[in-house]
Amino acid sequence: MIKLIRTNSENKDFILLVKQLDAYLKITDGDEHNFYNQFNSIATLNHVVIAYLDNNPVGCGAFKEFNKTSVEIKRMFTSTETRGKGIATRILKKLENWASEIGFLSCVLETGIRQTEAVQFYKKNLYKTIPNYGQYIGIENSLCFEKILKNEKG
Repeated sequence: MIKLIRTNSENKDFILLVKQLDAYLKITDGDEHNFYNQFNSIATLNHVVIAYLDNNPVGCGAFKEFNKTSVEIKRMFTSTETRGKGIATRILKKLENWASEIGFLSCVLETGIRQTEAVQFYKKNLYKTIPNYGQYIGIENSLCFEKILKNEKG
């Protein structure tokens, strides 16, 4: 059974999953890993979701405020042995709902072109490609996405 919890970046299971994510990204990002890694600090992430399968942490995601109306999705990861089970989609939906609950209207994110599974995943979850923002402007390996959140009150 899959269980999702809301927590923050001090959670030991989140820290463990992020180490696995970073090891994976070090391989796929290659020479550009250090550039991307500087933007992935988890020190101040107050909105983290962790997925557990049979009480084992198998996936995570987080968001931080991007601007007054948007959050940036960060540190999405599912362990390789549990991919294809819908866990990442459940994490992402939980993050989107949480962001919407506290008044945000959209989510933005960046992923690398080489992370082909991630690119397909975000497209499948209705994220639209947008011009690269912030530190990703002019970075050829970066793809940026946005999704407008449904306003549950309206």
